[in-house]
Amino acid sequence: MSSEFGQKLRVQLFGASHGPAIGCVIDGLPAGEIIDQEELYAFLSRRRPGGTDLGTARNEADRPRFISGLREGLTSGSPLCAIIENTDQRSRDYDKFARTPRPGHADYTARLRYGPETDMRGGGHFSGRLTAPLCIAGGIAKQLLSRRGIAVGAHLMSVGDIEDEPFPLLPTPELLEAAAKKPLAVLDDRAGEKMAELIRTVRQEGDSIGGTVECAAVGVPAGLGSPMFDGIENRLARVLFGIPAVKGVEFGSGFAGSRRRGSENNDPFRMEGDRIVTETNNCGGILGGISDGMPIVFRCAVKPTPSIAREQKTVDLAGRENAALTIEGRHDPCIAVRAVPVMEAACAAALLDLILEEKNGAI
Repeated sequence: MSSEFGQKLRVQLFGASHGPAIGCVIDGLPAGEIIDQEELYAFLSRRRPGGTDLGTARNEADRPRFISGLREGLTSGSPLCAIIENTDQRSRDYDKFARTPRPGHADYTARLRYGPETDMRGGGHFSGRLTAPLCIAGGIAKQLLSRRGIAVGAHLMSVGDIEDEPFPLLPTPELLEAAAKKPLAVLDDRAGEKMAELIRTVRQEGDSIGGTVECAAVGVPAGLGSPMFDGIENRLARVLFGIPAVKGVEFGSGFAGSRRRGSENNDPFRMEGDRIVTETNNCGGILGGISDGMPIVFRCAVKPTPSIAREQKTVDLAGRENAALTIEGRHDPCIAVRAVPVMEAACAAALLDLILEEKNGAI
């Protein structure tokens, strides 16, 4: 399985949702970097299950244990390995899905690709549970970037048809931090209240709802990246599409820009002191795959949780006939809520990789 990414900062994820543990190996971190473990744990707590009534009832502490690469709070230069033990599995809820694959899940395709031996309890290695070790890598990357003046943050842009206000032209680190501290990471609290009401309604109806997440990286230096197939969009998109349930990524004005004229969508340049800036940021801070010094802004579309309490149509793989199933267990009515810090983690890890590559492994 391809469960790794990065050039200079190489991140590999391992484990399964209902296995003994999940974790990551991070190779390429510079030696001597302080890792604030309490800050990292606070970041992971934003993603962990069981933290809010708007998510799954599965309750995991998600506190990482470092096996290597960290000594007395400092990176040693060797590969950093961290694990998170799984403690609250209910594997019996998934026994029947080996025969009747769940619609919207990878049960069927995983069986086609890897055979019946694949462990798909709780989604196995395909599960959103694997975003926890991704957040370890991204949380560490956020700390290193922050010391270099780069802040990464995100907010819940929409749930269903309820929308938050978008990021301003120049989001501040304080704005990103304020959103992160809320139960729902939104800019407009009234929108957040409506989102919460909708999520609770669909849960009561045995259903789920999709959403979008908007992420911004502020302070990224101009001139970072490459054209064609190794640009910032390419490197970010590879990691972002590795997040389960992400079905679309757009940068800057994205698809809305395709409905505009060039005179509307182009970003005029102007001088601000001795800096060159743009009056708008429809390009999302990236031109030709290279950063222009404005905030990097992108949005991700997150599909509705496929595990719902309503009866669904499927097939019986053994009997080769149509069947029906009802999914039991504990599931998020809206995955996008807990996806917010995951987008930040993916963005931070990909950007740190680019910076390390630019500076040949040093920052």
